[in-house]
Amino acid sequence: MKKPRWVIDKEQAKKAASAETVWLFGLHAVRDALENPRRERLRLIVTRNAADKLADAIAASGMEPEIADPRRFTAPLDPGSVHQGAALEVRPLDWGSLADVALSDGPGAPRLVLLDRVTDPHNVGAILRSAEVFGARAVIAPRHHAAPETGALAKSASGALERQPYLRVRNLADAIIELQGMGYFVVGLAGEATDSIEAVLEGRRDRPVALVLGAEGPGLRPRTREVADALARIEFASDFGSLNVSNAAAVALYAARGLETTPD
Repeated sequence: MKKPRWVIDKEQAKKAASAETVWLFGLHAVRDALENPRRERLRLIVTRNAADKLADAIAASGMEPEIADPRRFTAPLDPGSVHQGAALEVRPLDWGSLADVALSDGPGAPRLVLLDRVTDPHNVGAILRSAEVFGARAVIAPRHHAAPETGALAKSASGALERQPYLRVRNLADAIIELQGMGYFVVGLAGEATDSIEAVLEGRRDRPVALVLGAEGPGLRPRTREVADALARIEFASDFGSLNVSNAAAVALYAARGLETTPD
């Protein structure tokens, strides 16, 4: 019996994903990946100087590095990449399903960050850092029209990519509906919203909360707005200026921090 087209497409996408690799670069990003037992590491290229700085991490990883001349660094990186003499080829991290991260254990009421068409890897990297600092369970973005896991994102995340789940889903609106079925209260951040994030979360801080941020300029898509439980804005001291999406994520996470649970 001939396989349906959708089955073939799904199998091909799965095969392509399993073959995908990422080149991480920079001393910090490479060190954290070498020390991350969840990472599947394939190839390490370093200069002598970088090898000395990463000696402990390299030894712990069990990898045999390739030593490169700093004047002819052989890793296939973009010419503008600030690699500091270190590059590591890896496979993308597998954080499991949406339910795996949304229902994972942790202190306090769970918090998630959802990104609607945020494509700048530097912004996403900074958001991962804030998510880790404020204890979010995960950062979630669609597979398309979102920043993929790249060396630039990892460098901007300053190690957070190795510890903070970054999950890509097929459809963000469907993911929101799925999270609502798990008990999450979903808040979309929108500058024109009537209520502040503090007002929207009043009386709900003991609940799981997902914060949705859109791309700078267009903001949240209409479908995202439609399925969110509420829209909220960040209060500003004046009407002049605005925050970029990574700063807005940090402020929103702080404003939405949940009630801490206390042991019996």
